[in-house]
Amino acid sequence: MIAYYNEFDPKAAAWLRELIKQGHIADGVVDERSIEHVTPSDLQGFTQCHFFAGIGVWSYALRSAGWADDRPVWTGSCPCQPFSAAGKGAGFADERHLWPAFHHLISQCRPDIVLGEQVASKDGLNWLDLVHADLEATGYASGAVDLCAAGVGAPHIRQRLWWVGSRLGDTVSAGSQGGIPGRQDTGRADQYGHAGRNGAAIGMADTKRTGFRDCRCGVDEEETRGEQEKKWERERIRSVSSADGGVGGSARPSPTNGFWRDADWLFCRDGKWRPVEPSTFPLAHGAAKRVGRLRGYGNAINAETAQAFIESVMDQGL
Repeated sequence: MIAYYNEFDPKAAAWLRELIKQGHIADGVVDERSIEHVTPSDLQGFTQCHFFAGIGVWSYALRSAGWADDRPVWTGSCPCQPFSAAGKGAGFADERHLWPAFHHLISQCRPDIVLGEQVASKDGLNWLDLVHADLEATGYASGAVDLCAAGVGAPHIRQRLWWVGSRLGDTVSAGSQGGIPGRQDTGRADQYGHAGRNGAAIGMADTKRTGFRDCRCGVDEEETRGEQEKKWERERIRSVSSADGGVGGSARPSPTNGFWRDADWLFCRDGKWRPVEPSTFPLAHGAAKRVGRLRGYGNAINAETAQAFIESVMDQGL
């Protein structure tokens, strides 16, 4: 079954069609309407739905993580401008706050898995509180992690909140208080906006409470801190061994085995050398067409970070 891409920017939509044509992302159709004009009936028959699709990085990252094109999933990176420190700070009053429209489609169509991303700012955390509460009130377990692109080998920070919603099979209908029938706990968000016991079933660490920035997933609550650290060290050793060609299979992206292993180094005006994407040159000495490429990259999620997040979700059996 083909995928559905929703992207209102004509240039990004044209980019999506070209990427589909070249086979870089899942085959599908591109809808240039605002998500506010999309109805649940418009989405019937689609296995994967990508909202705020940009240049299709969610689809690309899903493929890179081993998520098949015919495996159902919804994704959406809601506009970050209302909650970005570089924006006007209008927050929920900003007309670009489109989570309500996205959540309406989720509550009506009820996909099994929803993946999303948002800027990791103070206002972004407030936004995430709303997402958790809405998802869990609709019968979804939810969890989130705070990941940095530099953690998967990129030479930049690009700190983002990555969240997942997993539909609970025996919940009451949409629009109710959510939760599992017969249980005291409804899975509503706690004071931090993170999932309660229902959300914890996803197995993601609560970064607000633990202080861990790398958000190692799948930690059993009964483990002691020492046992956790030993397990993480074993995982790190396996990853290093794999990166060096040892036993353990292919490792996730890192500065030595990921996309940036062949990075070029540019000498900047402040006297420092910085790694950049291979074949990237200063704009002043390049072609004007690079502006479009930079614009596309600037609005896109980091593919390597998205892949690492998706793999962590898959590790939890979702």
